[in-house]
Amino acid sequence: MEFKIKTGDLAKHKTPCLVLGVFEKRKLAEPAQAVDQASGGRLTEILKRGDLDGETGRTLMLYDVPGIAAERVLLVGCGKQKEFTRANYRQALAACVDVLQRTHAGDAMSTLAESLANGLTPYLALRDAVTTTADRVYRYSQTKEDKQAPKTPLRTLTLWVATRQQVDTAEQAVRHGAAIAAGVTLAKELGNLPGNLCTPSYLADQAVDLASRFEKLTVEVLEEAQMEELGMGALLSVSRGSRQPAKLICFKYQGGMEDQKPVVLVGKGLTFDAGGISIKPAAEMDEMKYDMCGGAGVFGAVQAACELDLPLNLVGLVPASENLPDGAANKPGDIIKSMSGQTIEVLNTDAEGRLILCDTLTYSERFDPAVVIDLATLTGACVVALGKHPSGLFTADDRLAQEIQDAGHDAWDRVWRMPLWEDYQTQLDSNFADMANIGGRDGGAITAACFLSRYTKKYRWAHLDIAGTAWLTGKEKGGTGRPVPLLVQILLQRSGLLAAAG
Repeated sequence: MEFKIKTGDLAKHKTPCLVLGVFEKRKLAEPAQAVDQASGGRLTEILKRGDLDGETGRTLMLYDVPGIAAERVLLVGCGKQKEFTRANYRQALAACVDVLQRTHAGDAMSTLAESLANGLTPYLALRDAVTTTADRVYRYSQTKEDKQAPKTPLRTLTLWVATRQQVDTAEQAVRHGAAIAAGVTLAKELGNLPGNLCTPSYLADQAVDLASRFEKLTVEVLEEAQMEELGMGALLSVSRGSRQPAKLICFKYQGGMEDQKPVVLVGKGLTFDAGGISIKPAAEMDEMKYDMCGGAGVFGAVQAACELDLPLNLVGLVPASENLPDGAANKPGDIIKSMSGQTIEVLNTDAEGRLILCDTLTYSERFDPAVVIDLATLTGACVVALGKHPSGLFTADDRLAQEIQDAGHDAWDRVWRMPLWEDYQTQLDSNFADMANIGGRDGGAITAACFLSRYTKKYRWAHLDIAGTAWLTGKEKGGTGRPVPLLVQILLQRSGLLAAAG
């Protein structure tokens, strides 16, 4: 999709469709008031007929409005003006795109961002318009014929701003939003591919292709023999049950000074997780192709950083493997040795994500990181605790926690901080190893984070459990691309590029 910025007299803009906001009780937003005046009160006259009251997400398409150059006018309900929240705004945006996808307009001009939601800046309102639109027009088609595809898909969205003074901020918002949207799309595509196509080797090939597009990005793929030399016994214990060799994908983006410490992102890349010997129930096991969404999020964030040419250094690490039952697979009761030298008793082979992550977290030490953030579809317990709205955030670093929470709020990719108290560590005690790989049913997401924390003593670290946010189930089954918006927001903040965004 293409996004543009325009200003000037709305009534004179030629566009296949002009999008205007209407609040409850048929109150026109300011841009709609200007169009209504130019049309001789036509909008007010139509609203009096009662077909649209302004409820959030309701729409009404008008044709041949007098005095208006636009071919169509789409009125979109935004709810109560005094209670116009960001959630309502994004709902209105989504409804608008859904209608436009069903028309033959192809292009449109939207004014919805001009009616600022409570607490929303012009920059974020315009960026939301880009990311929400891109999210709604995305359709998966790599392995199926998309028979429901729009006959005239929305190709271009022009965002109207009231004054020329807003143009610079608007262009920055569009640029950032487009990069975030592209990263989200990449993460969705990787997540939606089936496990027989999106293997560890496929992910490695995609990483090489991505690096070939950007001068500042390089990639190194560690093979199993190299991991063996490094002592990555935990990671390799998972891949032994699969015919697909594990890969450790290492992105290096050099956008800052040579001596600048990098941000390190670590993403769990289980391209399919059957649970190993502790096999999962058959129902909905197909969704375990999404167990690599942490890795997909790293891909998306790295791509966005490259497209925005961010002035920082970034390392992205994706341990990629499958977890399948086999004669060589981990067995409950096995003792394995991690790269850190710590031993682990495997009580449940379905708690494998932490095994591939712990060695990767130890490997992260060599980059002398400014901060390490890992992201993983790690525990069903986190879904039970928080549902599908926020990702779980675990860190003992209060300052880092606040940074990530603020970024989540601004990106509308929110997190909720969970405890990481020493009290929980005893649940990982083992009679036969330094630790067990599970800590029992109680506080399962917390004890998983506690396990990872034992490998992060030498740097600042946070863990994101995205099991509830990385994909949707049911009728809307598919990858969401989260937490790419959150990660890119963190990178933008650390780059100092948001200071003038307003």
